[in-house]
Amino acid sequence: MDMTTLIPQFGGFIWTLLAFVVALSVIVAIHEYGHYIVGRWSGIDADVFSLGFGPVLFSRVDKRGTRWQFALLPFGGYVKFKGDDNASGGKDAAAMSRLTETERRSTMNGAPLWARAATVAAGPAFNFAMSIVLFSGIFLARGVVSEPLTVGELRPLPVVQELQPGDTLVAIEGVSPPAFDDAVAFDSFLRNLPRQPELTYTVQRGDARRDVTGPYVFPPLVSQVVPRSAASDSGMQADDVILRINGAEVYAFDQLKEAVEASEGVPLALEVWRDGDVLDMTLAPRRTDEPQPDNSFQTVYRIGVAGGMFFEPATTTPGVWEAVTAGVARTWQIVQGSLSGLWHMVTGAISTCNLSGPLGIAETSGAMASAGTTSFITFIAVLSTAVGMLNLFPVPVLDGGHLCFFAYEAVRGRPPSDRALKVLMSIGLTLVLSLMVFALSNDIFCP
Repeated sequence: MDMTTLIPQFGGFIWTLLAFVVALSVIVAIHEYGHYIVGRWSGIDADVFSLGFGPVLFSRVDKRGTRWQFALLPFGGYVKFKGDDNASGGKDAAAMSRLTETERRSTMNGAPLWARAATVAAGPAFNFAMSIVLFSGIFLARGVVSEPLTVGELRPLPVVQELQPGDTLVAIEGVSPPAFDDAVAFDSFLRNLPRQPELTYTVQRGDARRDVTGPYVFPPLVSQVVPRSAASDSGMQADDVILRINGAEVYAFDQLKEAVEASEGVPLALEVWRDGDVLDMTLAPRRTDEPQPDNSFQTVYRIGVAGGMFFEPATTTPGVWEAVTAGVARTWQIVQGSLSGLWHMVTGAISTCNLSGPLGIAETSGAMASAGTTSFITFIAVLSTAVGMLNLFPVPVLDGGHLCFFAYEAVRGRPPSDRALKVLMSIGLTLVLSLMVFALSNDIFCP
């Protein structure tokens, strides 16, 4: 049994907080461990490795003299290297003055430029590496759709289904489907199918080929509910089936999509089938800035549900290299989409309400934990990619800011002055805190 499914849908406050703390702690631990281990390999000693801030709950000192600790406030972490002034870095001039030249080499400020740059860059690099590993593991666990397309598990629907698990699809309405992994061709194939409640499927069942009747390939079935959406707020759940919209019968997911897009935000009355019962729901579609394949954005109305075929396709286990390649591609896709989204917000092309703060991330954490282990791990992988990317921004106090200082040092032959560093770090801290306050206001005031 997947124990995370015992969490109530969207959880209570405690579950939401717990899921957020777990997700953040894993990401921060990997990020800081990247700094620590590469620093150690580069000859830089660490005094403290801390998960959390504030009063120390538990600690121990290892044989290298590093204190590993858990602190009371589990909303971050840090590595304090030898010679650092505090948890955020900076030079402890008094301590450095008492060290010999050999001892200074084992400090962050006394190490060669290459060692410092590698240690700082390792944090974001480990975040990206963790995302790739998690995505690759998910691809390995889920598998890839087998060819030819074969019925795996039938989803519950309020109609009679003549297809059976193990049936291989030979044709739909007399037309052979293209390879499932050819997204463009398969989408074109689906669009050319007649939009009607029932279709004729030619299947290979054992040694026999037969024609059977089945529902539209993509019925108005909810395969996933987007957190913090109109659908989630109304209590809609995965496996719900939309029967009618404003009294009109629907049998294709595209009909639902078209009705939502045409609503312009006017509430829709839905009849929803769930485990044999019919529920009445009223949902007001919300304006959403949706990414496009070319990394642009389109403003549309959505209720926050994803569709799916009326059956789960049978899968095969991919090779390790195939899974890793897919993991890298997925991580890069998130980076591209995130940068595009930020750019469109800065230029005013899309609403700044697309930027979530800690409350929004915490709520999403609880929702993903409620949806199951795979969804929660996927969320951690996505968030880890975002943390790694944001830390590379050239803002003082972030890793990217430190790398800019190192680049300056490489060009000029000397680092910026201590006074300049303090001023720049103060400016960077102000920018980061301002962004956090702005994102938090989005969580509170954006619809």
